[in-house]
Amino acid sequence: MDLNKREYVKDVLNKKDNSKVIVAGWVEKVKLMGNLNFINLRDRTGVLQIVAKGFKELSKLTPESVISASGTIKKGQKKSGEKELILDNYEIINPAETPLPIDIFGDTTSIDKRINYRFLDARNPKINAIFKIRSNMFKSIVDFFSKEGFIKINTPKITAAGVESGSELFKIDYFNKKAYLSQSPQIYKQMMVAAGFERVYEIAPVFRAEKSHTTRHLTEFIGVDMEMGFIQDENSVMDVVENLIKYIIKDVKNNCSDELNLLKVNVEVPKSIPRLQIKEVKSMLKEKGKKLSDNDDLDSESEKIIGEIVKKKYKSDFVFVVNYPWDKRPFYHMKSDNDSKGTKSFDLIWNGVEIGTGAQREHRYKILKEQAKEKGIDLDKINGYVDIFKFGCPTHGGVGLGLDRMVQCLLILNNIREAILLPRDPERLTP
Repeated sequence: MDLNKREYVKDVLNKKDNSKVIVAGWVEKVKLMGNLNFINLRDRTGVLQIVAKGFKELSKLTPESVISASGTIKKGQKKSGEKELILDNYEIINPAETPLPIDIFGDTTSIDKRINYRFLDARNPKINAIFKIRSNMFKSIVDFFSKEGFIKINTPKITAAGVESGSELFKIDYFNKKAYLSQSPQIYKQMMVAAGFERVYEIAPVFRAEKSHTTRHLTEFIGVDMEMGFIQDENSVMDVVENLIKYIIKDVKNNCSDELNLLKVNVEVPKSIPRLQIKEVKSMLKEKGKKLSDNDDLDSESEKIIGEIVKKKYKSDFVFVVNYPWDKRPFYHMKSDNDSKGTKSFDLIWNGVEIGTGAQREHRYKILKEQAKEKGIDLDKINGYVDIFKFGCPTHGGVGLGLDRMVQCLLILNNIREAILLPRDPERLTP
């Protein structure tokens, strides 16, 4: 059978009666009724019913076998009037063994086993829809940054040092030298702003050696990082992030309506995202019985509670929490002008889950060195970093977002492992 002439199910269903077509895909179901048999054939675009008159050997056709089929399109017998294919001929491209190791269409297999057989799991149209939406989100991000004048960069994932907590670094053997998997492209983003690109972004893997067993942590995730120069303050960064969020959601609504309907997810483009001081947030949390000290960060429970409060009070799924305490932020975040214990930083929370952290960075070398010393860091030992600030560095700031969490929050998935094809966590190294 000539697969060069193959057509997708979605297109075939829109053809005129008596059209001759060739289709190919996976056998979802076979219904044997003597001389009149039925096959449900699935491809990436939908499911087509094939009517087979005769073809006694169909009894040997197993679910999830790959076949090609040729025949004539006719109006079906269903009330919907959906077209079906009257079979002329078929070929088995590859038979599937039975039984299948997982229940593809039911809800009886654990997520761990499903991931072990992700290539089977993703044949479920609902799982497939998650990753079609994720793909669209990726494209939306690229389109947005391109339209906003950002330059796409690629930064090393094997580094000589980290910029975050040393306990979160994956050490690797690099020709008898100490090296680490990158936990952030932070240094390189700042470097490229100072290089004169002014606006840069990267979408790439990020590695964190955290032994976290939660529904929102991974040891390898996809980071969406951007940095921009000549900003007024951290609000300049939040303005861009807010517009990015609006652009993504609008684009997904326009291009993934079928997938959203299949997943029964309704998403709305936010009119605006409230920006709340962390002191105000902690006061709201206290009223709900959650007490945090001035120097405490927001834990996952706090984020969930504040997400519910903001949803009710501001009718928003999103909130920027700003002016995080200096004790909880990295040395390169700029301190607040009117709060010695605060920083010009923010977290973005979506449906009660933190999806990103950003800030205005400290660009003045002497102050940066003092701040690093406060954190117990010798700035001069971070190779190449100090030079960025010695030869003309503009005011700048940026954000790091997690694509996997963004997908999880958009689709309201219970576990982040549902939002990434092949997740890595403290236990999982395969497939």
